Amino acid sequence: MNLHPLSVVYRTGASVARLAWIAVVGAVSSSQFDRFGVAVAGLLALVVLAAFAYQVVYVRRFDYQPTADTFDLRSGVVSRRTREIPYRRVQNVDVSRNVLQRVLGIAELRVETAGGGETEIRLRYVSHAEAERLQQEIGRRKRGTDGDDEDAPTADSSVQQLFAITSKELLLLGFVRVDLRLLSFITVLLPVIIPSVSNRFPLVDLLQAAPALLVGVVLLALVVSSLRAVTGYYGFELSRDDRELRYRRGLAQEYSGAIPLDKVQSVVVSESVLARLLGYASLSVETAGYAPGTDGTGSQSAVPIADRDRVFRLAREVESFGDLAFERPPKRARTRYAIRYSLGVALLAGLGVAIARLLPFPVPVPGYAPLVLLPLAPVAAHLKWTQIGFALGANHVVAREGFWTRRTRVVPYYRVQTLVESATVFQRRRNLATLVVDTAGAQGIGSADARALDIDSDRAGELRQELESRFETALAAARTDTVSSAADIDTTVASGSAPSTGE
Repeated sequence: MNLHPLSVVYRTGASVARLAWIAVVGAVSSSQFDRFGVAVAGLLALVVLAAFAYQVVYVRRFDYQPTADTFDLRSGVVSRRTREIPYRRVQNVDVSRNVLQRVLGIAELRVETAGGGETEIRLRYVSHAEAERLQQEIGRRKRGTDGDDEDAPTADSSVQQLFAITSKELLLLGFVRVDLRLLSFITVLLPVIIPSVSNRFPLVDLLQAAPALLVGVVLLALVVSSLRAVTGYYGFELSRDDRELRYRRGLAQEYSGAIPLDKVQSVVVSESVLARLLGYASLSVETAGYAPGTDGTGSQSAVPIADRDRVFRLAREVESFGDLAFERPPKRARTRYAIRYSLGVALLAGLGVAIARLLPFPVPVPGYAPLVLLPLAPVAAHLKWTQIGFALGANHVVAREGFWTRRTRVVPYYRVQTLVESATVFQRRRNLATLVVDTAGAQGIGSADARALDIDSDRAGELRQELESRFETALAAARTDTVSSAADIDTTVASGSAPSTGE
């Protein structure tokens, strides 16, 4: 099987678009140096022809074939590469397409595997119907169901819709979903922009205009992040059957895919400050693979925003954890936070005074102005302390932390990979420690893991031993269930009946 013929045109256009700066240089230079402009235009034409020829060869030498046990892929222009991906390793199968791809009738199919840090297979591009067919077929093969079996359940059997975003919720999502990474990106660009601007405007004028510029940058970041959230989750739908969660979302870039329930490592309920004030929250599930269309951490949004009680009900649809009674850190942890915030304010004041003395002109705000925040340090420490805690359920460990965005992570005991007990120098001074519960869903220990933060050091040791015991019990129970299921299948086969479909 080969890629869609129109993928040659689209891939060529995408390759040439990356070299659009050559056309810009040619347009600017042609008005001043005619010969140089003609040379650049000729070079650009050669680049387009070379890119088109390369993509023709690439598409002709690219073929794929789903077999009984593996998904086979052969590709390569200069060197030939053959890959066989066993269906048992498949984590997610997603289909995405942007506006132009929808016009052309093509789509991209991505196959993610367990433990992978990136996409294992990318078919760029096949027809949209072919992408959806492959998505369903790989799912059937992974579940051990023969696609030609007349008794196999259809793709839409027993599918239950869990959530569909409304217009009100979509607008609210754009209001509460603030991506502060845009501010950091703009901050990186400022050192590049400021030197060129300072040549045209006096430094004094720039400093006086700094507050207004800062407000403008923040507003721009808010508008951009809101638009990204609204377009990214437009038309969001979530449904499930006995084996997987299915989702569809996106306006400019449309995504659809499935999340196998047996591959879920943890579920996370997130509540920003604005969302908490309005009584809303969001839900995501973490798997062991790479998640397309996200930040690459293996986290898939299951519910972008909904009423908080409804989000917790939906979270229990994925992982049936009961009511939670969180255990907070000792109060001496709160004192530690207050000291930390007070030292931070003092450091800011010291830097402000130093900068004010070094500048050759007076500044409108005194350098020690940050000291007005000092009385807020104990308040901030208390607010942080109230949002931290952990709980042990019958089958799950639950950890909560974060003030600006509070995250409640629910981890089944049998999904625990590593337990790490640690204590910094400052924690040891107050007899505190942190216990990290690592799963296969996080990219590295301590990254987006459930944590029992700043608990008593003796309690951390007890908690680690308790979690180890519960993990072994849960793992033994899971193995017993697997053996029992296999025994049931063997008994059914021995009696002459067809075995039921299962993992």
